[in-house]
Amino acid sequence: MTDLLEPASTVNSEHYVWGDVCDGWHLLRHSEMSVVQERVPPGASEVKHFHARARQFFYVLSGTASMEFDGCSVSFSAGQGIHVPPGVAHRFYNASPVDVIFLVISVPIAAGDRTLVS
Repeated sequence: MTDLLEPASTVNSEHYVWGDVCDGWHLLRHSEMSVVQERVPPGASEVKHFHARARQFFYVLSGTASMEFDGCSVSFSAGQGIHVPPGVAHRFYNASPVDVIFLVISVPIAAGDRTLVS
């Protein structure tokens, strides 16, 4: 019950590193939904992939992010978000000169539901 009363933040949430230079914090980790705050430095990216079940929403808190889909790329800034439905191949990257801080909300969780695309 105490977890419900304590606000989640990067200070009290589980931290992990991905792509050697990017940070993530599990603000909410539940079997039905996850909320992660991530930091991606300039020039960093994830690999192109899709999720068979997970629907994701990427919401930028600071900086400007880019999302690559098949044949196009979309940039979005603080206060904007992008919805990625299940089955849609995508790649998040930071082409800007500053860190991108964002939330990624996945329903259900994306863990174990990732297929790499070449």
